Amino acid sequence: MRVTSDLTRHLRDPQILAGAEVTGAAFEVRNPSSGVLLATLPDMGVPETRAAIERAGSVQPMWAGLPAKDRSQFLRRWHDLVLVHIDDLAAILTAEMGKPLAEARSEVQHAAAYIEWYAEEAKRVYGETFPAPSTDRRMFVIKQPVGIVGTITPWNFPASMVARKVAPALAVGCPVILKPAEQTPLVAVALHRLALDAGFPEGVFQLILASEGQAVGYELCTHPNVRKISFTGSTEVGRLLMRQCADQIKKLSLELGGSAPFIVFDDADIDAAVDGALQAKFRNAGQTCTSANRI
Repeated sequence: MRVTSDLTRHLRDPQILAGAEVTGAAFEVRNPSSGVLLATLPDMGVPETRAAIERAGSVQPMWAGLPAKDRSQFLRRWHDLVLVHIDDLAAILTAEMGKPLAEARSEVQHAAAYIEWYAEEAKRVYGETFPAPSTDRRMFVIKQPVGIVGTITPWNFPASMVARKVAPALAVGCPVILKPAEQTPLVAVALHRLALDAGFPEGVFQLILASEGQAVGYELCTHPNVRKISFTGSTEVGRLLMRQCADQIKKLSLELGGSAPFIVFDDADIDAAVDGALQAKFRNAGQTCTSANRI
């Protein structure tokens, strides 16, 4: 699928993406409320994932070798473009995911804030020094990019979770391969397009679009050139990814399900507690990592 970078003209109505030409295997993205076709996307798999890993490996030394200030400037330009196109990104997010437009706009703002934060943190990756046991030596630690990062993001916050995973990896010099949730890939496509418009070199940030993630996830977890996996989603899938990464003792970040309690103490303001409970339970139709499960 080809998406032009003129988001204002081409993505304000996400249905326009349905006209994109796709050859080979494909999957559809539909509005969850109306069933309207939003886009037909290429259904990628193991071959495309391996090719993405190879491309990422070829650019990794260059990207890691850039001064931190340069990487910061790439991220800052990406941040600025996200804010310029905030209304278009929110419209895409609402169309494919279903949350109210005001919440979608707020989420895009959060996505931009993540990018801005890591644009600044890119310049502050410091090492450490330690007292040596003798005067003939010095002890210090330097931090270096771990390598290619594979990321898998969920459908409930499809913009902010992309920024939250991709931005820190890019900031420290790691190329990223992103597999967004199959229900909500379009906002990831748009964010990726804006990253390219911001000047990120080809291969530094890549997308794998797929109707199901098992084969792609397995390839990312077991390929020796992928050095870290970051996943937000269900505990069941998290366990699976952990097992697949175990043989290589691959670095792994998991944000999984929980059982969040909402505790009201005897001296609480009951009206405020009720308002808080409603927000904690029903925000995003209850589909949040911190949604209250017990009161």
